[in-house]
Amino acid sequence: MLAGLLAFAFAAAFTGAALYIALVEQPARLALDDTSMMREWAPSDRRGFALLGGLALAAAVAALAAFGQASDIRWLVGALIAATSWPYFYFIVVPINNRLLAQAQPQADSRELVRDWGWLEWGLVVIGLAASAVFGWILA
Repeated sequence: MLAGLLAFAFAAAFTGAALYIALVEQPARLALDDTSMMREWAPSDRRGFALLGGLALAAAVAALAAFGQASDIRWLVGALIAATSWPYFYFIVVPINNRLLAQAQPQADSRELVRDWGWLEWGLVVIGLAASAVFGWILA
């Protein structure tokens, strides 16, 4: 049961971190001038990726351990949902990340790219909510 609680805690932390980025960091970033926005975005992106990636991985591993203990297929479903944040990030978000990281100075499309990046961040919130909901359903 501890593994299941940990899976839920990691998924909830993932959701909270993604919500913080979408609701707090992104609006603050967009309120900056273009140069400051780009200067803030790059290190924030690296740290956010490490945090969210680690939490998603921890949630998936804990859910797999819970499946091993309980043999409830729902733990596998939750683990799969949590793990989808990795391909989502790689295939959907990374192309915009790469375009932004390639810009040594703000370009005409920098603000629009950062805005689009922020909208894509909501996909991670949805993934986190879905994984948390599955884990909460099992634990209830």
